[in-house]
Amino acid sequence: MQNRLDLTLVRLREHRTAALAPFVTVGYPDLDTSLEIARAALESGGDLLELGVPFSDPLADGPTIQMTSERALAGGMNVAGCIEAVRRLRAGGVDAPLVLMGYVNPFLRFGLSRFVAEAARAGADGLIVPDLPAEESGDLSEMCSAAGMHLIPLLAPTSTDGRIASACAGAGGFIYCVSLTGVTGARSQVAAGARRLVERIRVHSGLPVLVGFGVSSKEHVAEISTFADGAVFASAMLNAVADSPPQDAARVAGDFVRSLRGAGGGAGG
Repeated sequence: MQNRLDLTLVRLREHRTAALAPFVTVGYPDLDTSLEIARAALESGGDLLELGVPFSDPLADGPTIQMTSERALAGGMNVAGCIEAVRRLRAGGVDAPLVLMGYVNPFLRFGLSRFVAEAARAGADGLIVPDLPAEESGDLSEMCSAAGMHLIPLLAPTSTDGRIASACAGAGGFIYCVSLTGVTGARSQVAAGARRLVERIRVHSGLPVLVGFGVSSKEHVAEISTFADGAVFASAMLNAVADSPPQDAARVAGDFVRSLRGAGGGAGG
């Protein structure tokens, strides 16, 4: 099975270009503005987009994503609204890969099979569920595969070789390398263990590997591009948005993505 995610990452790998994957919390600061941010991030150099499904207890996320999730939830955002956001982006001409990222409880409450079917029909290409262990992801993985979506695993420096092998066996699209032991948030440097974790992952999978958690600057992207296929970033961009007037949100997000793309560089493969 190949979808937009595969085609995009294969193209970037062939051109030895690091993928940039911005993350936008759907509904922050409101739905319409979050869609403007999403479009601006893609138009300014983002290759694929992670759309965060807000949740009240995001265990993998730090203060910035927690704040954006709380704001989105307070504004009424829910799973159905996130699916509608995907549909609106597609209807507006967005053809880049779209990956929904959220926690398992809201999906269970919505109904897993219903969620996957509706997300796929709306135009989603992948799904990331940080709190769903590989050992319990079989049913969801099969649903996603049948619908033409990829279930993308997260692996951390604490992952054992056995856990890495298990997660990679059922993976599609790409492998999300969590660069450090901790939560999301802007940081001053790329975690020292990220390179070694990518090396361990490559033993078990030929899929592209994207590094996330703490990516904040073009220097980070340049470093990551020497050993991985791309970078996921969220908190630093959303901090810039939060520090700006709402009417400037899309422009600020676009400027941030352009600043990262200025790093250039080839993707490690």
